[in-house]
Amino acid sequence: MIVVMKVGSSDEEITGVIKRIESAGLKAHVSPGVERTIIGVVGQIFPELQDMLEMLHGVDEVIRVSKPYKLSSREFHPLDTKVKIGGITIGGKEIVVMAGPCAVESEQQLLETAKAVKAAGATILRGGAFKPSTSPYQFRGLGEHGLKLLAHVKKEIGLPIITEVMTPGEVGMVAKYSDILQVGARNMQNFNLLEEVGKTGKPVMLKRGLSATIQEWLLAAEYVLAQGNEQLILCERGIRTFETYTRNTIDISVIPIIEKVSHLPIIADPSHGTGKWYLVTPVALAAVAAGADGIMVEVHPHPDLALKDGAQSLTFANFQQLMSQLKSVADAVGRHVAGYAVEAEP
Repeated sequence: MIVVMKVGSSDEEITGVIKRIESAGLKAHVSPGVERTIIGVVGQIFPELQDMLEMLHGVDEVIRVSKPYKLSSREFHPLDTKVKIGGITIGGKEIVVMAGPCAVESEQQLLETAKAVKAAGATILRGGAFKPSTSPYQFRGLGEHGLKLLAHVKKEIGLPIITEVMTPGEVGMVAKYSDILQVGARNMQNFNLLEEVGKTGKPVMLKRGLSATIQEWLLAAEYVLAQGNEQLILCERGIRTFETYTRNTIDISVIPIIEKVSHLPIIADPSHGTGKWYLVTPVALAAVAAGADGIMVEVHPHPDLALKDGAQSLTFANFQQLMSQLKSVADAVGRHVAGYAVEAEP
């Protein structure tokens, strides 16, 4: 349910509506607009509530929301959400590039990669300290030592960190070292984990599950938002289909769909979405053309020697080429890449 306040409604009137909602055992989520304030009502709605709220001072109308996802919908939150990490904004005019190795392997590997991606224009360093693997015999990350390496490189290079957290019990430790908490595809419906990352108040990136529908994905996002954490980013990383040539089938169409039904920013992961390094650049360009707010790309100094996902990792030279092409596409759709200075208009 949505309560639309009248134009020019006072703070006292808005507070009165919130108190009435909370007195009914429900939660109120306020979304200030340019002209109007919208108050979302979350919880078990009873039939008489609509009439009660419509009688309050300052209320223009009360609308029932048909979608099962509430807090992530455009109806509840008409304006775009902008997630801020230091001086970086995800969800605005800038295209944000997250780049780095799939897995943290050593200080030298991470430092060398961080320097290269920053020089090419990336503004966020990605790197996995904990790695979910289909096989228990594959490399599963350096754990807390990997987190410490990420923190060390961040201090030296100055790039904020995004890294994956896999269990509710590790949320506090990962949050201590990282700037963005990533919830991977395999954990999209790990609801206890989603609630824990939501409680941190830190930015969270939620990847789409292997076979998740858009509605399931947005309902998973509700778990984070329901904790009062609005710093949430969605990430399309490909879904499982009958096709075996690529690792996954990346769904470019979901980018404009999310922008239509949700206020949350969305980025694309063409590395996991394709599984092949030579497909990363064209798919990244397509994602930005479709409206993505950023991309996440795997980069490694020696992909042939990578302990994880070398086949989908770009070399430094290939990443630099991608960034150059990305700038051209961003310019063509009226946006710009965060790592490049915006040219002044004549």
